[in-house]
Amino acid sequence: MDNLNETIQLMMNHRTIRAFENKALSDEQVKTLVQAAQMAPTSSHRQVYSIIGITDPEVKKELREISGQPYVEANGHLFVFVADHYRHSQLEGFDAEVMTQTFETTEGFVVGVVDAALAAQSLNLAAESLGLGACFLGSLRNNIKRVSELLQLPPYTMPVFGLAVGYPTDDGSQKERLPMDVIYHENTYETEGLKEKIAEYDENIRAYYQSRDENKKDANWTNIILKSLQRKYRYDVDDYVKSQGFLKQ
Repeated sequence: MDNLNETIQLMMNHRTIRAFENKALSDEQVKTLVQAAQMAPTSSHRQVYSIIGITDPEVKKELREISGQPYVEANGHLFVFVADHYRHSQLEGFDAEVMTQTFETTEGFVVGVVDAALAAQSLNLAAESLGLGACFLGSLRNNIKRVSELLQLPPYTMPVFGLAVGYPTDDGSQKERLPMDVIYHENTYETEGLKEKIAEYDENIRAYYQSRDENKKDANWTNIILKSLQRKYRYDVDDYVKSQGFLKQ
């Protein structure tokens, strides 16, 4: 494509980085990344998220043990994105009897998660523009209650995911995405030909896994997704979310 500007080229080149130099980000870099995250869109200007930077080595170590991923501990800086309605409950004139009902609905929960995700993606893009790499960490929800305890989270908050950022030690690899006509629909959801398109995509993904220098495997997208959907894990997230004041209505 000839119409790619520098920003779009950066986005098209995105890849997850899981190996970082043993070099911390500077305070100025962290400030810049957080300020970039803050400029993400947010529902009704509520800004329903907080970002917690993890600098305590012991906390990082325990979060790594929860996640099972070494790069949760070995990175330049670890950010944890938190859906956060607690801040609103502390506003002068807040009427708990009336207004907490907004937090407790499914809509309130969704707004917090979406706001956190938008902020995180903006931070990720800003990091990549600075030559840094990043990895999203949903694995922090492997023991969401313990993460909440470690971060001393108040009611009406929940840790959504982490983002490890740092100086890459390799270029990572980029998996082909689903065909655009599987993802993008016009006016209505198009179901015709879906299975055939996925079958063709599966062959491309299988070829990708076979071409890798390390961790080769005989698998395709369908195999991986079905295996993922069969896993019974993180069922405690539902109870935790409700204990924090969400999803009560």
